[in-house]
Amino acid sequence: MVDAADIKGWIEAGLAECRAEVDGDGEHFTAVIVSPAFAGKTMVEQHQMVYAALGDRMGGEIHALSMRTLTPDEY
Repeated sequence: MVDAADIKGWIEAGLAECRAEVDGDGEHFTAVIVSPAFAGKTMVEQHQMVYAALGDRMGGEIHALSMRTLTPDEY
């Protein structure tokens, strides 16, 4: 079973200079993700970057992830 710490690690490993806070109950998770890589990107592009970092785990090991993506300045 996946836990919040796993998801945090995968996101932070997949996005440069990223900081993630992840909570969840084992099936549904919420995340606040802060990265300078989000600068100049739309929200959709930012979320796609997070999905890319998680790879095939989305829809597989991770059933649902609600996220808020921010640049360091926005945070």
